[in-house]
Amino acid sequence: MRNILARHAVGEPVGICSVCSAHPLVIRAALLYDLHTDRVVLIEATSNQVNQFGGYTGMTAAGFRDFVWGIADEIGFPRERLLLGGDHLGPNTWRNKKPAEAMELSKRLLADYVAAGFSKIHLDASMAVAGETDPIDPALAAERAADLCAAAEAARPQGVAPLYIIGTEVPVPGGEANGLAGIQVTRTVDVEATIETHRRAFAARGLDAAFERVVGVVVQPGVDFDNAGIIAYAPEKAVGLSRFIEKHKGLVYEAHSTDFQPRQRLRELVRDHFAILKVGPALTYALREGLFALASIESEMVPTERRSHLREVIERIMLDEPGYWQKYYPGTFSEQSLLRIYSQSDRIRYYWPHPAVSSAVDRLMANLSSEKLPAGLVRQYAGLERARLGDGSITAQSIVMDKIWQVLDDYRFGCYGQLS
Repeated sequence: MRNILARHAVGEPVGICSVCSAHPLVIRAALLYDLHTDRVVLIEATSNQVNQFGGYTGMTAAGFRDFVWGIADEIGFPRERLLLGGDHLGPNTWRNKKPAEAMELSKRLLADYVAAGFSKIHLDASMAVAGETDPIDPALAAERAADLCAAAEAARPQGVAPLYIIGTEVPVPGGEANGLAGIQVTRTVDVEATIETHRRAFAARGLDAAFERVVGVVVQPGVDFDNAGIIAYAPEKAVGLSRFIEKHKGLVYEAHSTDFQPRQRLRELVRDHFAILKVGPALTYALREGLFALASIESEMVPTERRSHLREVIERIMLDEPGYWQKYYPGTFSEQSLLRIYSQSDRIRYYWPHPAVSSAVDRLMANLSSEKLPAGLVRQYAGLERARLGDGSITAQSIVMDKIWQVLDDYRFGCYGQLS
């Protein structure tokens, strides 16, 4: 990653895609995509997904590391080209706690990630906790981020020097719930304040060496998405922001919420120093497309008593346990039914680890792995006419992989300007 950022610093418009997902098929797809290249793959977990209490995946930081390593080892992807990152590491998961308790839990979170070997760490203490009002004072956020960094530095294994990301974007992590109105490009004065308040807070704690490893600042370049729409990157609106970072040697921007951006917009973001592009929901959205295409193929080929009934299972679980989607999807019952499945916010991604849903996916894949998939059914439901599948047998896994690879193609173009 340092090599990529160093190339960017001397004028080469290159970047890195951050795959922010804990789904095994997404991680497998990302590693297979670059298996036969010399590129590094960056996989990130969020504080909601992975924490000392298991998060919604049930995994600790060490557990997530071993989970990703296991997939890498299985397909022969070298661990030295695999980077692990932690996103929005801070009080986000404990916003209902008082400040002192929330910060103690957050320090443990940071220590666990770094001790487990995560080498890219986003320090994010920007959110209000119990008794506070959003937005909190940026200076307080920087002080708390420095405290989190101190916990991380104390826990790092010998010879490991994590790279840090500071700052935050709008909206807060978790997804856009109130539409796209009001999204604004971050002001340069606010970026300057973020850098300087963090610099002072780090220095006050004797963390000057750690601050030298701050390589990125999270900002809002004016891009976002909601249930059905996107705001595409408009370079002319971010000229000042883009040029501002050039005077801070060694720093680039990290852009969140870049999901569903056209590939040319991704390329322009990297050119304009938004060199770290995070993607998450777009990948699991593509995963869902692939799995539901397989469910439709299954309904044509497999007797009903042997089917996975994946769509019915996931609909039942989402209705029985609405906590992950209800506040994000307004409207009538019919409108919510469509959003539960087809929203770009992809709240369905929180349900894939559910035992009943995971079991249905396993049954779906087992049912179709033993069958030859007719080209007509594949074209009808999966829409695949791509060369990489046309030269070989089409399998259930290759259909899902191809859906995810289409998204990764866009990010590869954004980061390198090429698809090979």
